[in-house]
Amino acid sequence: MSGLFHRLATRPGAAIPFTIDGMSAEARAGDLLIAAILLHRHSLRRFEFGSGERAGYCLMGACQDCWVTLADGRRLRACTTPVEPGMAVITGGGDA
Repeated sequence: MSGLFHRLATRPGAAIPFTIDGMSAEARAGDLLIAAILLHRHSLRRFEFGSGERAGYCLMGACQDCWVTLADGRRLRACTTPVEPGMAVITGGGDA
């Protein structure tokens, strides 16, 4: 993994497979979606009103900067949502 975040200690718990824009990724049980994505990438999503990349801001659900979409169409805040097995996250861009 070579993302914006780096795990400092091994987190106990099962590995959870999910996808980010169609690419396989892995989180640990209890990881929030924003952390799991940023362990694999340098940005969370692309800004809707320009070409900038976003990585979340407040990390507690207040700023609304971490919205991502699931393949089933649901939109959710990555900073308050735990990763679930098989989640298919669509970010709208960013580096892999």
